[in-house]
Amino acid sequence: MSRRTPALIAAAVLLPLALTACSTPDGDAAGTGNKASAKSDGFPYTVTNCGVTTTYKAPPKRVVTMNQHVTEIMLELGLTKSLVGTAYLDDKVLPKYAKDYASVPVIAKEYPSYEQVLATNPDFVYGGYSSAFTAGDGRGREAFKKSGIETRLNTESCAKADTPMETLYEEIREVGRTFGVTERAEAWIKQAKADNAATAEKLKDLKPLPVFVYDSGDKTAFTAGGKGIGNELIKRAGGTNIFADLDKSFGDASWENVVARKPEAIVIYDYGATTVAQKKKRLLDDPALADVPAIKNKRFAVMPLSDAVLGVRVPAAVEKLAAQLHPAATTS
Repeated sequence: MSRRTPALIAAAVLLPLALTACSTPDGDAAGTGNKASAKSDGFPYTVTNCGVTTTYKAPPKRVVTMNQHVTEIMLELGLTKSLVGTAYLDDKVLPKYAKDYASVPVIAKEYPSYEQVLATNPDFVYGGYSSAFTAGDGRGREAFKKSGIETRLNTESCAKADTPMETLYEEIREVGRTFGVTERAEAWIKQAKADNAATAEKLKDLKPLPVFVYDSGDKTAFTAGGKGIGNELIKRAGGTNIFADLDKSFGDASWENVVARKPEAIVIYDYGATTVAQKKKRLLDDPALADVPAIKNKRFAVMPLSDAVLGVRVPAAVEKLAAQLHPAATTS
């Protein structure tokens, strides 16, 4: 959990930065194979990402990614050959990416040091969580800039608008523009919108199910709040997040409030050393939760953590969660 501690999450959410983007007129800058080659009208491209404005004269060529969801964005967009290093998985990459991922050097199990990143001679670093660019650890975005290295932070860490799916589309669009693969990005967005619409059609007549997300925690429950893609996933999968009033992506809630809000289903985030079975046992064995409807009925759903952050897994994750919450409605 070091990359998502409550303090870091709160800092990221409260960061008063608008999600904005400006660019030159859009051009088709799609690459060939895994090599991104920009057409003259695709660059220069200027974008403002989490308060940092950068102008690219050409696509970055040597990239380090930190955190799984941004690594998978790069792999999905066919940019494997641009990657000179990667770090920090929450779980296994999707099978469709396994071969490409295996070709990329893993420079650290969790976050690399500044020196480890520099050793790859990158011209671009892409971080998934705000903790990827912790200045106190020497990996601040300003430090990379002083070394001539551009950076990008996944916009879930700074977006203010309460439209997480649109934020996802914009993340893919901006990464596509940055690397000169606009057509690939737009094709992914088009398919994602179609997939989301298909799931919504299946659920349109159903009453939303009150849902509690259990990430971790003992004295308090670390859960999904009302900001970010986690809350959006629940909503689009036919649920209502009982802690949607928590004004952040992740945060702590009291067990008393879990009981009072009577969730009918519990979504367990699967990652790290604590297994899903252990998390279920903790919940089922807690006498304070005995009267919670989801506990009484042993109604659980499971999501890998990498499904519940702003990345290319989201549309499929909505469908998978919907199938767990409303199996009768989603069975073809």
